[in-house]
Amino acid sequence: MALESYRIDREPYYVSAAGEIAVFEAAYASRLPVLLKGPTGCGKSRFVEHMAFRLQRPLVTVACHEDLFASDLLGRYLIQNDETVWMDGPLTQAVRSGAICYLDEVVEARKDTTVVIHPLTDHRRRLVVDKTGEYVAAHPDFMMVISYNPGYQSVLKDLKQSTRQRFVALEFDYPEKEKEAQIVAHEGQVAAESALKLVTLAARIRGLREQGLTEGASTRLLIHAARLIGKGIPEQEALRTAVCLPLTDDERLLETLDDLIDDVF
Repeated sequence: MALESYRIDREPYYVSAAGEIAVFEAAYASRLPVLLKGPTGCGKSRFVEHMAFRLQRPLVTVACHEDLFASDLLGRYLIQNDETVWMDGPLTQAVRSGAICYLDEVVEARKDTTVVIHPLTDHRRRLVVDKTGEYVAAHPDFMMVISYNPGYQSVLKDLKQSTRQRFVALEFDYPEKEKEAQIVAHEGQVAAESALKLVTLAARIRGLREQGLTEGASTRLLIHAARLIGKGIPEQEALRTAVCLPLTDDERLLETLDDLIDDVF
């Protein structure tokens, strides 16, 4: 089954942090699966889109959640025109067609669901569709990519070693100051000076992790704030709406964040 609708037509904007592009290309050439780990909104998904464009492969993305069953990935029988027909799921389509399959936040999926990718991520490179009894050999161009946020790790939500050790791992973090400002300026469509102030604020917010803030201000949130500012929303209101309120409901922390905004802006 062709997956032309999953091709990325325009090159996604991406600023390389280190050697992650070369490692990913080498992994693809070697048909090795890749694990991306890093905080929310640091560019993992954009990186996968960028690499799919560079490699000219369709990209099938699945946002994992706790109610994701194996059948949601593999496929299921459906009734069509009074007939029972089998419909491939996104993973099976990607395996057959040689796409990149990206399971985003894979630790959110059920443990028995993630096990179905094991035969795809070792020397076998095949998918077992138990409902049809089919063994689907992976297309030579197929690639498996998964991601997760180590900051949310717990005993109940962590990748098993039997899964982790099948992957080449790339670690992501928020970009260095100059690069992050470049990204915010481009994606948020604001002047470089405004972008630098946003990044400066983010750095100070990220320093509050030890004071009870679960996550730092992501690059994604900075871009949201920049876009609001670009549409005429006052800076402090845009920052409270796009950065502070999404981060926490704690009134004490919100007051601290407001103080940081006042200091920077």
